[in-house]
Amino acid sequence: MKEPVIIETYNEEWPALFDHLGTQIKTELKSSVIRVDHIGSTAVPSLAAKPILDIQISILDLNKIDFVRNRLEGIGFQYRQDNPDLTKRYFRETENNRRTHIHIREHGSWSEQFNLLFRDYLRKHENERDEYAKLKYDLAKKYRDQRAKYIEGKTKTIWNIMLKANKWSQEIGWKPSGPDF
Repeated sequence: MKEPVIIETYNEEWPALFDHLGTQIKTELKSSVIRVDHIGSTAVPSLAAKPILDIQISILDLNKIDFVRNRLEGIGFQYRQDNPDLTKRYFRETENNRRTHIHIREHGSWSEQFNLLFRDYLRKHENERDEYAKLKYDLAKKYRDQRAKYIEGKTKTIWNIMLKANKWSQEIGWKPSGPDF
């Protein structure tokens, strides 16, 4: 069954849900990870989002994830080998658990930095955050049962935001803050 695209107003509980899960992940994975971060729209205060937690785990070598995989599977996440994005390894919640996407990326990689910069920029720029939220609501209404079209509809706006974020990052000397965990 296809899951409809539903956008919710920002939920003040999202950070606490991440904190609980982030603590559990960091405890399980110990020093095998460099950082664990809350990313995606639920990580941006006041941003409407699909009620899905996105967690980014940064490791040294993407090809050496056996320990991480075993530990994540042990706490209720399923490795998704069918993920076509070769810049990450991807895990999802198992049945009857809260919807969660775990993205494992190499520390210092472009894909890791992209997600952190996008998050940080939207946290600091209310106008872009609000415009992005409006687009998400509009697309969810238009493509409620067509998740791929919803995602595709956000692409141009995401890249426009990233152009601004890139300039902003240079102006302030941005670098990722310390990890959430």
